[in-house]
Amino acid sequence: MNIFDYLAIYSLIVIWIIIFINVLLVIGGYIYYTKIEKLKLKEELDEYPFVTIMVPAHNESKVIRKTVEALLDFDYPSDRYEVIVINDNSSDNSHEILTNIQKEKPDKNLIVISTDSITGGKGKSTALNIGFKESKGEYIAIYDADNTPEKSALKYLVQTLQEDDSLGAVIGKFRCRNKRKNLLTKFINIETLTFQWMAQAGRWQFLNLCTIPGTNFIMRRSIVEEIGGWDTKAVTEDTELSFRIYRMGYKIKFMPKAVTWEQEPQTLKVWIKQRTRWAEGNTYVVIKNFKYLFRKDAGVTRFDILYYSMIYFLFLSASIISDGLFILGGLSLITLHLSGYSLFFWILAILVFILSIMVAISTEKGELTIKNTFIIFLMYFFYCKLWAVVAILGFYRYIKFTLLKREVKWYKTERF
Repeated sequence: MNIFDYLAIYSLIVIWIIIFINVLLVIGGYIYYTKIEKLKLKEELDEYPFVTIMVPAHNESKVIRKTVEALLDFDYPSDRYEVIVINDNSSDNSHEILTNIQKEKPDKNLIVISTDSITGGKGKSTALNIGFKESKGEYIAIYDADNTPEKSALKYLVQTLQEDDSLGAVIGKFRCRNKRKNLLTKFINIETLTFQWMAQAGRWQFLNLCTIPGTNFIMRRSIVEEIGGWDTKAVTEDTELSFRIYRMGYKIKFMPKAVTWEQEPQTLKVWIKQRTRWAEGNTYVVIKNFKYLFRKDAGVTRFDILYYSMIYFLFLSASIISDGLFILGGLSLITLHLSGYSLFFWILAILVFILSIMVAISTEKGELTIKNTFIIFLMYFFYCKLWAVVAILGFYRYIKFTLLKREVKWYKTERF
């Protein structure tokens, strides 16, 4: 064997470890979905705690009206919740749209906080900290500015949090509302159902572990007060917040019946910008929390630290090596003595990838179709390869901006 054979063995071992973990999560997620399907929402809660819903927004005039109107229309007593929109240093007409909604709906608790470059403009975490100072709720819910939650979403979140004092937060599910726009949004839709929500369900089923997404979740006010608010250095403030909540001894539960619909990137340029930011932020969280991997008091969060570390470092390197060896071997520039075995495991990996995603999307009505099966096949060869690109770009940005000690600012996802 030569060095290329050893590299092939390394890449195969790492890739198959990740595949095995994801298959287990799909199995666990499917079990959890079958359980939760039987759950019914109470027509009336035993009590309705006062909830503050916060919406950080920066130049969101294209989507903000639809979002706010949906939030004001929850199946929840209107006098038992408030909506605070932090219109943070926007240069568009968001402020005018929001003040018009206030005039149109004077009976609703809509609060608009508009900041400028001096009082705000320093990113989502800072905007949330500004909004929290004005909040009154016993529970704090967060929604992104492009969301259209279903009317029952808030009640599902509140009911789940009320029923278990060990929970620090409850997360709902977001779905892609523009999934039929083009091939990219179809990829994102399937990715979201599988690698986001089925994985969350599996982690809860096996480990009682979930990670907060950026939207459609609720948590206890006391937690925010105790941890001192959101980390203003974190680009992915949601993941960072999750780790701190678990270190406090609380759990975060997934409630898939609390659904919101959001707009996903419709062009590759916007997608790359968004996912690079996510990769940069997750790199920051992994490095910040890596020391807890070796501490028993970190509990189940050690799984997430290990998993993120494997994904952003080991799996990334294995994917690059695997693709590189495949290309060089195809061009006859190198010789692999394990090429037959590699081909077998490569084909098997594709089949496992397709089958596991088919199981995942089967939990959503209308998603398990022949057309989507073909799209899953294409995902393996195109969409998944793009992940390696954004992971590398994200790591580069983390190193670059850490060295430059840059100030966190808004990373605006373009709306359509």
